[in-house]
Amino acid sequence: MAKTDLSTYNNHPYHPGGTALKRVTWYYLNAFFLKTSLIPSSKFRVALLRLFGARIGKNVTIKPCINIKYPWNLSIGDETWIGENVWIDSLVMITIGAHVCLSQGAVLLTGSHDYKKSSFDLITKGIILEDGVWIGAGAMVNLGITAASHAVLTSGSVATKNLEAYGIYQGNPAVKVRERKIETT
Repeated sequence: MAKTDLSTYNNHPYHPGGTALKRVTWYYLNAFFLKTSLIPSSKFRVALLRLFGARIGKNVTIKPCINIKYPWNLSIGDETWIGENVWIDSLVMITIGAHVCLSQGAVLLTGSHDYKKSSFDLITKGIILEDGVWIGAGAMVNLGITAASHAVLTSGSVATKNLEAYGIYQGNPAVKVRERKIETT
C-alpha cells in the first residue's frame, strides 16, 4: 500500500498573489494589529485591510483577535460583522456579501490537501457567502462552498456542501434542519 511522502510536496501552480515583501509585511501587520485585542478600533482594522487590497463596504465591523491570511483575496459587503477569533484563510478569493454575520470563532477555509496523492498536493477553492448569511460561533465553512442568501450555519457546524437560500444548517457535516423565517419589526 502506498504511503504519504511529504518530501514530494509541491504546491505549484498555486500563488497567493502579491510580492514576497508584501506577504511578509502583511504577516507581521496581521500579527501585531489584527490578531490582538490591544487595538480596539474596528475602523483601524478596516483601513489596514483596505491598504492591503481588501475590498470592504460601508459600516463593516471587525472585532479584535481575527486572522486574515491574504487581504487581497477578500471582498466584504456593507454592514457586515466579523466577530472575535474568526479565521479567514483566504488563500484564494473569499466573497462575503452585505449584512453577513461571522460569529466568534468561525473559520472560512479555502485550502486543503489531496489525500489521495502521496505528495499531498494543495487544493484551493474560493468561498461565497451571499447577503444576509449568518455563520454561527465556532462553525466552519470548507473550500468551494457557497452559502446562498440568508442561509444560517449554526454554532459548531461544518459546511461541506452548498447551503440553500434561507436554509438553516446544523451538524457535522451540516444538514438542512428547517427554513429561516425573518420577521420584520
